[in-house]
Amino acid sequence: MAKSSVMIQITHVLCPVDFSEFSRRAVDHAAAVARWYRAKLTVLHVFPNLPVLDLPPVVMGAEERERIAAALRRFTSHVPADVPLEFHIEEASDIHRAILGQAEARAADLLVIGSHGRWGFERLLLGSVTEKVIRKAPCPTMVVPRHAPDASPDEPVQFRRVLCPVDFSDASIRAAEYALAVAEEADAQLTLLHVIEIPLGLREYAPGAEISLDSIRDAREADCRRRLGQLIPEQARAYCTVEIAIREGGVHREILKVAGERHADLIVMGVQGRSAIDRITFGSNTARVTRGATCPVLIVRG
Repeated sequence: MAKSSVMIQITHVLCPVDFSEFSRRAVDHAAAVARWYRAKLTVLHVFPNLPVLDLPPVVMGAEERERIAAALRRFTSHVPADVPLEFHIEEASDIHRAILGQAEARAADLLVIGSHGRWGFERLLLGSVTEKVIRKAPCPTMVVPRHAPDASPDEPVQFRRVLCPVDFSDASIRAAEYALAVAEEADAQLTLLHVIEIPLGLREYAPGAEISLDSIRDAREADCRRRLGQLIPEQARAYCTVEIAIREGGVHREILKVAGERHADLIVMGVQGRSAIDRITFGSNTARVTRGATCPVLIVRG
């Protein structure tokens, strides 16, 4: 079980699949986490029984259920034998509600889902199913993008470099705790990042005004470094390497830039609760990072 100084409990991982290559990558990552934490992995397939035009919905019969069950067994045949594995087939007209229902009914500690699968992302939105699942999930959710590297028996999924953006909201502080636990479990290097956004009005301040952007920036950076340092328990350094990074610019662009520079294997981000503003909050930075990332993004609710 976990050796970390910051404890998180993962006993049950839920991974919805649609048999695409993107959901195969999600299974790889779900199996890796389940193995680290000796957790059970449930692989879920939702059979859509949507009506088409004036035709009644297609009902899943016993033969179809057995065919899907056999396909699930083949699809997960590469999962390590020491990972407790179970399958569940759900028939539903609303895929995202079925996924959320299973996550809640099974008290899942982590939900792992692939992007750009048959339920995939749209060009301007995260995608109807994935976006709704992330916004409403009762547990942390890992989104595995289409650019994520493939796993193999010789090179299993590993998180050697973890990036966690922190804006000091409750959600991002919770995400930092989660990132620390994952980094310690994986013996990884963790980067805690804060992005300073200088207001446009200050950038265009009238020449000659008694204000110094440099002094404001330096004071803000020093304060952020101090606050980030306070998030790191002293004993955490015995299990992983932690560094602090301060950048200036657009939040999601700087996060993706640092992730590229650090060759991040995982980005951990916090989002606020299920309020009406959740859609706006999620749409601004978390969705953009998730859309543009080439590594999995673990989204932790505050």
